[in-house]
Amino acid sequence: MSRRQRAVTAAAAGRGRDSFGFANMMHQVLTESAARPRALFSVASILLTCILVYGVADTLRFLPLSNSFSSFPSIFPSSALDNDSLQVSEENRLETVLNNAAMQDRTVILTTLNEAWAAPDSVIDLFLESFRIGDGTRKLLNHLVIIALDQKAFERCLTLHRHCFALITDGVDFHQEAYFMTPQYLKMMWKRIDFLRTVLEMGYNFIFTDADIMWFRDPFPRFYPDADFQVACDHFLGSPDDVQNRPNGGFNHVKSNNRSIEFYRFWYASRETYPGYHDQDVLNIIKFDPSIMDIGLKIKFLDTAYFGGLCEPSEDFNVVCTMHANCCYGLNSKLIDLRIMLQDWKYFLSLPLTLKKSAMFSWTVPENCSLDSLHYNSTRMSL
Repeated sequence: MSRRQRAVTAAAAGRGRDSFGFANMMHQVLTESAARPRALFSVASILLTCILVYGVADTLRFLPLSNSFSSFPSIFPSSALDNDSLQVSEENRLETVLNNAAMQDRTVILTTLNEAWAAPDSVIDLFLESFRIGDGTRKLLNHLVIIALDQKAFERCLTLHRHCFALITDGVDFHQEAYFMTPQYLKMMWKRIDFLRTVLEMGYNFIFTDADIMWFRDPFPRFYPDADFQVACDHFLGSPDDVQNRPNGGFNHVKSNNRSIEFYRFWYASRETYPGYHDQDVLNIIKFDPSIMDIGLKIKFLDTAYFGGLCEPSEDFNVVCTMHANCCYGLNSKLIDLRIMLQDWKYFLSLPLTLKKSAMFSWTVPENCSLDSLHYNSTRMSL
């Protein structure tokens, strides 16, 4: 064999085991073609082309699927595409992201994120850390989709997580901290409800979770299998069926069916019936509405023993699933108490089993957050 023949054959073999049989075949062809220089040149060219194509395909196999677009969609001017095309394009992107993140039963975990909460060492970092150190929660990150509400949040998401989706809202900028009950805050909350309705209509079940909720344990064993809509509470009165429970829209598990879709349509439409109210206050009103009974929605309220928060902390670290920085307003206050929550949990994990079972350990929060903030004395309060 000539030196050139040996070099070409070695290059093919160097592609690894997947190319080994192909290299042997080409070696035989090259040997038989040694007396025909023109044929040898043609075969060698084909071989090198195949190697290059194989290398590109091999690289593409490892690119993430969900983050298949690298720039925020709003960079496209409205004149470039008509509204119908933009809507179809956005729904296709959403379908791709949801499908990549979904569990076998088409359940996804959703959270929303804006620039204020996406900054380094801010809420999103603590949120993701809780999944990593929680009991049986790390695997759930594979099913978490972060819904970015502005460009900076989307860019940060791409550096932190695999499943990111950029949600466009024409004429609205959600990048700053949304102060409680301001017009910007209300738009953000109602945009969320409308988006979740879309997810249900696409056939996906979901857990929606605010990013200021720490996930310490897999919550799925604590969900009610017969409920269409189950929601966490600021205050839980003892029964999951008691409509007097005070729900918190920051954490809920919803099954996709005709009842839940109709409920979310009714909930969203009720913003016009009760102008100036946010989604959670409207939920507290419409939970008594006869329309809910007509829809046939099966509602369950989640016990704060498992799904607690600063309003009503979970008392037993051995069963707590989530802890919410509710009853707390202002980003800095939330960050301080969320970090303390994580430290409390890490300390609990470090205890020997006998001390864990003693149930004598308790949260050291709230510290910066104050339950007096429930009175909503200032319109400069953040969500």
